[in-house]
Amino acid sequence: ARSLGLPAIVGLRTATAELKGGERVVLDGSTGMLAINPSDDEIAAYHERQRVEAVAEAALADMAALEAITLDGVRVTLRANVDIPEEAEAAARSGAEGVGLMRTEFLVVGRASMPDEDEQYRAYRRVVEAFAGFPVIIRTFDIGGDKLPIGGFPTEANPFLGWRAIRMCLDQPEMFKTQLRALLRAAVHGDLRIMLPLIVSLEEVLAARALLDQAARELSERGVEFRADVPLGVMIETPAAAVASDTLTREVDFFSIGTNDLVQYTLAVDRGNANLAPRFTPLHPAVLRLIKRTVEVADLGDIEVSVCGEMASQPLMAFALLGLGVRQMSVAPRSVPLVKQIVRSVTAAHAKLAASAALRSLTAEQARHELARRLADVIGDAPYLYDGLPGPG
Repeated sequence: ARSLGLPAIVGLRTATAELKGGERVVLDGSTGMLAINPSDDEIAAYHERQRVEAVAEAALADMAALEAITLDGVRVTLRANVDIPEEAEAAARSGAEGVGLMRTEFLVVGRASMPDEDEQYRAYRRVVEAFAGFPVIIRTFDIGGDKLPIGGFPTEANPFLGWRAIRMCLDQPEMFKTQLRALLRAAVHGDLRIMLPLIVSLEEVLAARALLDQAARELSERGVEFRADVPLGVMIETPAAAVASDTLTREVDFFSIGTNDLVQYTLAVDRGNANLAPRFTPLHPAVLRLIKRTVEVADLGDIEVSVCGEMASQPLMAFALLGLGVRQMSVAPRSVPLVKQIVRSVTAAHAKLAASAALRSLTAEQARHELARRLADVIGDAPYLYDGLPGPG
């Protein structure tokens, strides 16, 4: 919904049952509020908010043509998260420097059969060509959990901890190789990179690389054009991957920190459970320390590291990530100008001091306070940059 610019709310329980046809409602996707039969004054207030936000968006539109460089000269690369190929063109117009995460589940979810190699190839090629000259990082199937095809998938008591993502792909090598062959073929048309989800061990990376090599041999035997030297990276989205990230640098070309699942698995909080929403806290000290460790390991291993979860799309969080040493972020296309403005409004040195204070914090709330206070010091009178987070004062 964020990528498409659509207001959306989840976890409202009985709200839809209570609504009657013809009632006026206001759906506020930024605060999670649903106002039923609002008064004229309330509607007027929401219209004023829309006007203010439209002015702010217009002011940010010029960001598309500018580089994301801090006031002390540190360059940050901002890429886009893409859910479907149709988003690629809009993402390119937003000023994104490539795709930091292209999800491929759109090819599978809601279907009774898996897409063949040619269908996948066409979809991947479309996105690669939309970002000519820029990297396009495509994640292999992350099927399972909340992303299921129709039929043929086992019912599990704990699907987010079950047979999903790289586990399922390695257990179904022919299906996985079909996707890998399509990716190798699409890589001929641009800077395509392959990313593996839910990695917890080096053994999984080695097994996936072996299948990638086998897929390349099969294409060669068929006489089909493909690119053999496609970079291979992994999602760092489990505590195991973050803690053991030093073992992974030997076999991969890049890391991408998936904060959505990293928070979920680190804090043992189902991010889709509305009752647990207050406990889903990206600024928890454990999460910040895992991100910091991963960045340091990547730097020591001389490989690229980026952040591609929702955390990077939120201004205060982006400020924190900058301070933790992250120099590549991938966000929803609509968030690119906003995050770029944050980067251009601060110094990396100031962000580092703020992140250090957050790392010393004993609680997520204390970390949030430290970051918000320091961000307010530099952006003061631009409250729209907070995106609903605590502003100056």
